[in-house]
Amino acid sequence: MNHIKNKTLLAAMLTEGKGLSVFNPFDDSLLAIVKTVNQAQVEDEVLELEVGQVEWQKRSAQDRSNLLKRWHQLILENIDDLARIITLEGGKPLKEALGEVRYGASFIEWFAEEGRRAYGSTIPSPSSDRTLLTVKQAIGVAAAITPWNFPLAMITRKAAPALAAGCSFICKPSELTPLTAIAVTELAYQAGIPKDVLRMVIGDAHDIGEAFTYHSSVRKFSFTGSTLVGRKLQMQCASTIKRTSMELGGNAPFVVFDDADIDSAVQGAIASKFRNAGQTCVCSNRFYVQDSVYDEFVEKLVTAVDKLTVGNGLDDSTDIGPLITLQAKQRVSDLIREAKGRGAKQINKEVQLDGQFVAPTVLVDVEHDRPLVQGEIFGPVLPIIRFSDEDEMIKMANDTIYGLAAYFYSQNMNRIWRVAHNLEYGMVGVNEGIISTEVAPFGGVKQSGKGREGGKEGLEEYLETKYVCIGGLTN
Repeated sequence: MNHIKNKTLLAAMLTEGKGLSVFNPFDDSLLAIVKTVNQAQVEDEVLELEVGQVEWQKRSAQDRSNLLKRWHQLILENIDDLARIITLEGGKPLKEALGEVRYGASFIEWFAEEGRRAYGSTIPSPSSDRTLLTVKQAIGVAAAITPWNFPLAMITRKAAPALAAGCSFICKPSELTPLTAIAVTELAYQAGIPKDVLRMVIGDAHDIGEAFTYHSSVRKFSFTGSTLVGRKLQMQCASTIKRTSMELGGNAPFVVFDDADIDSAVQGAIASKFRNAGQTCVCSNRFYVQDSVYDEFVEKLVTAVDKLTVGNGLDDSTDIGPLITLQAKQRVSDLIREAKGRGAKQINKEVQLDGQFVAPTVLVDVEHDRPLVQGEIFGPVLPIIRFSDEDEMIKMANDTIYGLAAYFYSQNMNRIWRVAHNLEYGMVGVNEGIISTEVAPFGGVKQSGKGREGGKEGLEEYLETKYVCIGGLTN
């Protein structure tokens, strides 16, 4: 933490005495101790945000936009410090952390503009003595729980549309990566966003989750995390009929057809699979390769994988950092061991690593019904399955409860439209391994969640549509 240049950010992250200890996953060293809150304190903060939201909504859209743009500017001015914090507490390579800061900031800039376009509409009336119209209004207090794998971007992707729409916003970041959340919130305050409009609370996930989901003053709840936890939170929100958006688990297929550009497919596979050591919800989870290009793709893929460097995220040469916890490493190692026990073979070089590291692993002869294929890996493991027929592949790709992201490579336009239509996923990347952007909607179908973040759809998640009928008019 000594390398953080902005001392105001450093002071905001550090506290004295008891609190939550934050560790570096690279070497398990203590980074900081941060202040925590209990359930009653969270409930009090929600009430403060309810009062603050009334005044925030009264501000002009232009005023809110200007403050968001200033926040965006401050984030970019502090990009090096923020990226270093992300790497220290999350482990991802510094070059990826820099990309996350830019990506996260892009949502603030995007919604600063979209908030000025929360248009209503006029409706042709069935009678001449009435005027019918709709207006858009902020939902109210919005609450969110965000994960550790994108500790900055998952906050800004939710906070920016909420604030732009006129909502106040309270968030519980992951207890594994709270420092980034504290730092980016401090910059929001420096930008002029009021403290009774934006809050970050750190503490017990169960208690804060209950405060968010059961509190009647919270009108909107957003969660990014596992499907298992999302189900529970969705049920809790039902008690007060909250508007919810859920970005949950994924099990993304990556398909290489016989008419694909193989070199491009290999590059896309590396980008999609190994970003953040495979610890993203849209990482490719299982790879399907058509017979006639199977050998070529696998050979080129293994060559590329064996060039990847595993190490400290702060080193410029590092491509893959540590997993977030030892428990995460154990889980991934168990998945590899189980698959090998059922006949899967590792075809790239095998390396045993200490600490929280897992070496990139390419497996072939993987059975489709194994846990490695059916679940979410969240690690740098790449299982490959051979296929012959397109219809067979579509059936396997859709054979999952998840429906977040899917990827495929083909140069045949008829096939591109056909397969994109038939894949049961909220997002489909065609000849691209990285598809997330602030200008397009992000979200899934089936048990990967509901609602969208980003794009014009992201603002709608925090707005109510009010219909107004003005009668008694004369010609």
